[in-house]
Order: sequence, then structure tokens, then C-alpha cells
Amino acid sequence: MNLRKKLTSGEFVVLAEMETPRGVDISELVTSAQRLKGRVDAIVVPDMDYGAMRLSATAGAALMQQQGLESVIHVYGRDRNQMALQGDLLGAYVLGIRNLIVVLGEEISHCDHRKAKAVDDLDEMAILEMIRGLQQGLDLSGFELKGAPTFTTGCTLPACADEKAFDAALEQARKKVAAGAEYVVTAPMFDLDHGVSCVNRAKGLGVPVIPTVLLLKSVGMARYIAVNEPGAKISEALIARIRKAHDREEECLRIAAEILTGFKGATRGVKLQALGWEHRLPAVLDLAGL
Repeated sequence: MNLRKKLTSGEFVVLAEMETPRGVDISELVTSAQRLKGRVDAIVVPDMDYGAMRLSATAGAALMQQQGLESVIHVYGRDRNQMALQGDLLGAYVLGIRNLIVVLGEEISHCDHRKAKAVDDLDEMAILEMIRGLQQGLDLSGFELKGAPTFTTGCTLPACADEKAFDAALEQARKKVAAGAEYVVTAPMFDLDHGVSCVNRAKGLGVPVIPTVLLLKSVGMARYIAVNEPGAKISEALIARIRKAHDREEECLRIAAEILTGFKGATRGVKLQALGWEHRLPAVLDLAGL
């Protein structure tokens, strides 16, 4: 069953994010992906997320397709104008890529290529409308396409520090759904009760809402996120749990598995994100019984 059918059937969906390499050695990427074959529904391939120059998402997703894994790519306007975006999406479709997530790219000032210039020709709403137009057989200039693509397109819901910000994010998500988004992926969530509450409130969007489970690696990482992303809701108790553990890495795996298991009974799916620890994702799935 492909991702579109699973999303519409109401079954629990498991996505796993895989970063492409900073270079052309794809051995680790392919090996990590092969270990997840048959255990996840699709591999999400981000496009230079967190401002790091890497092998393109389209190339990474095409590799996933070659391995027999369904793929999802990130789409955003920071690095490409509207012509390049349209051409790249048509190319992705020809390569077998059928799933997209429209995201907000990292600000160029936070990237590892400080001299690069941001494009930002289209924002998230405009990209969603562009994708809908392509699927209707027209480009942004109104020219008819010779063959139209069909994508399953998602959008994101950011972490919010307070209720006012969350209400605003929900309203923006409603507009994205109206523009063509068929599912919503949240920012990483570390407090299960808070996460389930947010997902329940977002059910009014009328599309599947998929929370992200980010695999923590250390006390330092947990502390950094807690300080810099208050919307992530990382508690002092969670940080203390990692700090006091006999095997801190193993404890981080258990925490991710517990959150995943909790979401399994309350949401339509999860996206697992490892940020370099993709080789540990099978262990998280084992602990979660998936």
C-alpha cells in the first residue's frame, strides 16, 4: 500500500527522515535505508535542511526509489525561483517521486554558505498553489503541460511557545490545506501529553496530522533544544532522566520509542528524525514493537 492510500485509509503511518551526504559517498545512506525497508512507509529526504549544503533531495529520493522504498522530498523557495521549482518537481515526478512536503527553509544567514543569496521567489502558500496548478496541467505562466504530475503534498506545523502562537499556526495550516496540503507534519515533540493535545486540536484541519519524534543524542542536545525551542516542551525531568541513565545513548533510544508508542494510539502516524543517527532508527522501532 503506497503512502497516499495509507493516509486516506486511516492506518498508522511511519515515516523516517534520511539526510543525504555532504558529498557523493552514498554508502551510509543506502545501508541505513535498506535496514528500514519493510518497516517504514516512506523515507523523507530533506533538502539542505538546517542550512547545510548536501546532495540534493531529488537525488536522495531517487536512490530510495531504487532501493524499493517510497520517498518524500522537501520543497521550499529559498534556493530556487519559480521556474526552477516547477522544473525540479516535474523531474522528480519522472524519477518516480510522488510525495512532497512544503516547508519553510532555514534562513540563509543560518546556512553554512554565508555568501549564498536567498531567492524566496515563492512562499509556502504560493508553492502549494503552484503544485496544484501543475497537477491541473498548467505552469505558473498558464502554459499547458505535456503530461501532468500527481503528487501527495503535505505541509508543516511549527513548534509554538504559547497558545496564541499555536492558534495562529493552526490558522495558517488551514490556509495551506485549502491551498492543497493533504497532510500535516509537526515540529519535533518531546512531551507526549502536550503533543497529543496539539494533534487533537489540529484534527479540525480535516487531514492527517503526523507528529515528529526526534531522536535525542545527549544531555547537551536536549538542553540546547529546551533553551532555544521552548515550543518543543523538553522538561527538566526528561533532561535529568538522560543525565542519570547508566547508558545515555540507550536511554535516548528508549525515550524516542516511548513517545512513538504513545503517539501510535492517538495519532495517524509519526515521522522519525535522527539527524545523523539514522543507523539507530531500527533499534527505536524494535523498542516500540514496530
